[in-house]
Amino acid sequence: MQKRLDGKVAVITGASSGIGAATAQRFVAEGCLVMLGDIQIPQGTALAESLGEGAAFAFCDVTKEDDVANLVDLAVSTFGRLDIMVNNAGIVGAKGPIQSTPGAEWRATLDILINGVFYGVKHAARIMQPQGSGSIINMSSVAGVVGGLGPHAYTVAKHAVIGLTKTTCAELCSDGIRVNAIAPYTMATPMVASAHLQDHNAVEQTSRDLAELSPLPGRAGTAEDVANAALWLASDESAYTSGLTLTTDAGVTSGSTLRNASRYAEYTCLLYTSDAADD
Repeated sequence: MQKRLDGKVAVITGASSGIGAATAQRFVAEGCLVMLGDIQIPQGTALAESLGEGAAFAFCDVTKEDDVANLVDLAVSTFGRLDIMVNNAGIVGAKGPIQSTPGAEWRATLDILINGVFYGVKHAARIMQPQGSGSIINMSSVAGVVGGLGPHAYTVAKHAVIGLTKTTCAELCSDGIRVNAIAPYTMATPMVASAHLQDHNAVEQTSRDLAELSPLPGRAGTAEDVANAALWLASDESAYTSGLTLTTDAGVTSGSTLRNASRYAEYTCLLYTSDAADD
């Protein structure tokens, strides 16, 4: 049976753990050859080795354009082409009230979350345009869809990722390149565990905590949920989809909340009638 990504080659940034690692595992299982990029060398190397001949790892700091360009070129020289670019590398970054957010932390957060995606799109397009095809997937967040769900710098950056997705989708469509974004809710990953419990290893406890707050009772979001969304956007099953921001959020951005799917869930007659007006 043919696998969903047979014959395709992908680059994934921020691939050593969390969503990036889950996406790499999912892609390789579906027949993809994957170049992993990250600043976490031991974790990335170990992951690539565990995935076998279908994966390779290289150091990549996404705030440095040359690193991203070299990662893309290494994928092409190693595997022969580039079909999928997943711009996933990220951090929570600067947190706290606007008046006490240090400028240096603000700039460092935007450097990773915006510039890193820009470099990834730019250099993936450089390879994909001559071949006339490709799928670019940018990692945004529900904080990039609505306000109040993330720190200021993170929220600004994730809104920018959606904007970049739309503008590059419009530019690159005539070259056969699709550009989409994924907007996850708070998922049970090492990054979220570090932000919530100050321990990146506390993923299981984070999952239990998130499950109690989830609109889907007892069900926390996982890295694998996002990886499955990335798989669809990477595959030919989404061949006519571009410019989309695909949420993996249990309906949070549609108003879903814990055990309260709608404030209008119970019947109340709200029709205007002449009798009601007389009253």
